[in-house]
Amino acid sequence: MNTTTAALLGLLAASMSHAEMTLTSPDVTDGGKLSKQQEYKGFGCDGGNQSPELEWRGAPEGTKSFAITAYDPDAPTGSGWWHWQVINVPADINKLERNAGVENSTAFPKGAQQIETDYGSAAFGGACPPAGDKPHRYQFKVYALGVEKIDLPADSSNALVGYYIHANMLDSAVIEATYQR
Repeated sequence: MNTTTAALLGLLAASMSHAEMTLTSPDVTDGGKLSKQQEYKGFGCDGGNQSPELEWRGAPEGTKSFAITAYDPDAPTGSGWWHWQVINVPADINKLERNAGVENSTAFPKGAQQIETDYGSAAFGGACPPAGDKPHRYQFKVYALGVEKIDLPADSSNALVGYYIHANMLDSAVIEATYQR
């Protein structure tokens, strides 16, 4: 057997032994619409600003921590809008409770850290697309990471956080829902 064939067989075996990572929520359905509870409170929006309950399964072997993000690629900014970034969720955790994303939350597992969003606070910031705009997509994503900790201050740029997440990502799962005002 040549080296290329052996490498391909190794990749195939690894992919067969790893269940696909999944993300579920009783609050947000993939392909569905966000509720008023996930709408921001501010910037002309008057929603509940609650982060959804999220649960994930099937993380690959070697996962040492998780990161969670919520992102609107349709925001009229040229670079989207970051609604939530959480890093350093321990590998033995697979769920965040509804509304865990409040500022200075005590609902997070020890060591987990919220990073400032595009709203300027280290907390979940709900959907708030411009009134009358087309429906925006909101991507809630969990990442399995091969490092225990990403060492960044809470006021790090969203691009920097994304860089470290992607540099250490083993797998990910996403729920995408829409919202329109």
